[in-house]
Amino acid sequence: MMEGKHIVLFDGVCNLCNGAVLFIIKRDTKDRFRFAALESDLGKELLARHNIDPSKIDSIVLISGDSAFAKAGAALRIAKYLTGLWPLLYSLIIIPKFIADAVYDFIARNRYKWFGKKESCMIPTPELKSKFL
Repeated sequence: MMEGKHIVLFDGVCNLCNGAVLFIIKRDTKDRFRFAALESDLGKELLARHNIDPSKIDSIVLISGDSAFAKAGAALRIAKYLTGLWPLLYSLIIIPKFIADAVYDFIARNRYKWFGKKESCMIPTPELKSKFL
């Protein structure tokens, strides 16, 4: 795929998810991440390759090398590579997965209600286009 790059799959119609992508891009000063919508052909292909059922995933997915991480595990691993104090959040990885994912799922379940939903996926600006697959 993209040698040395981590791929972030996100819900392309979710305002919170789109905001998270822009947040990551701003703090990805070493250009480590590329992005694709879960709904895209590439997103579906990567989910299938990692045996992730798209009907059971409504969260961010991080593809890093041969591994895939979802929910809190993905978010915490992404934070590890951002600038500023964000990498400190990675220390929360010690929280048991079932607890961290329960918090993540609560936010994911309510994301459209709290943050809204777009009619279609975000169209990246020309400056950001190279970050999207």
